[in-house]
Amino acid sequence: MYHADGPFDGYFAWHCAYDGRQLDPGPASDGEEWFAMALFFAANRWGKGMYNYEAEAQALLRTMLHKGDQGGSAGTGMFDRRAKQVVFAPHGEGRTFTDPSYHLPAFYELWARWAQDDRTFWAEAAFTSRAFFQKAAHPRTGLMPDYANFDGSPHMRRGHEDFRFDAWRTLANVALDHAWFAADSWQVEQSNRVLAFLATQGPNCPNRFSLDGKPLSDDSSPGLFAMAAVAALAADSAAGRPFVQRLWDAPIPSGQYRYYDGLLYLLALLQVGGQFQIHAPPAG
Repeated sequence: MYHADGPFDGYFAWHCAYDGRQLDPGPASDGEEWFAMALFFAANRWGKGMYNYEAEAQALLRTMLHKGDQGGSAGTGMFDRRAKQVVFAPHGEGRTFTDPSYHLPAFYELWARWAQDDRTFWAEAAFTSRAFFQKAAHPRTGLMPDYANFDGSPHMRRGHEDFRFDAWRTLANVALDHAWFAADSWQVEQSNRVLAFLATQGPNCPNRFSLDGKPLSDDSSPGLFAMAAVAALAADSAAGRPFVQRLWDAPIPSGQYRYYDGLLYLLALLQVGGQFQIHAPPAG
């Protein structure tokens, strides 16, 4: 997946075949964010080992923020430095808007402590993303769009102005930040709000909605319920418990959509089970 050279050097292709062929060379900003956080945690748990995980994490952060600073590259940074927000993709039109599910203030908070460079930016990005969530979430349903403008308004693009598959993860991103840092009391209100809305939809809750709560699908997806269970980390226990129980009782996702549903199910089990923890550098 890694681009060792070319216009996207330092980034990863988002779509590959099982044999490693790149089906789409373009990078997706959320992937690099998770890679960087995983590399930091690996460094803090296991040290250098066969690989210098910390050096890889630091290099990836620099690329994510400074790619294209010198010009001459089709790829740009994965963060808009003026808006202090992650972009949908670091090239073309994708760099002009954001994806709420890519906003990971809990990660930025740690990068502000552990990065060798640009710590002030990462602290500002954490603050900005927390404020952005409040702008992007519908005041009644708590739903956020798949794609958004930097001001939080929905970005109109082939239906992605609605609550769709990407946006499921916004439930978890808000709650994880609360679980790790309790940075904002609004995160509790938001988690209660969105779980209350989903509860009104019954056991066969649709997997897509307009932001004001109109169902856009007859399908139900375990990935959405998994992210709802993670929202329980910030919600009142009465609101969250039914979704946690549903996650616990759910079979392992299988079939055509097992990739996305299954990964969200896995992450939810780790997060709800208290196993998705901060691995800090060794003391001293």
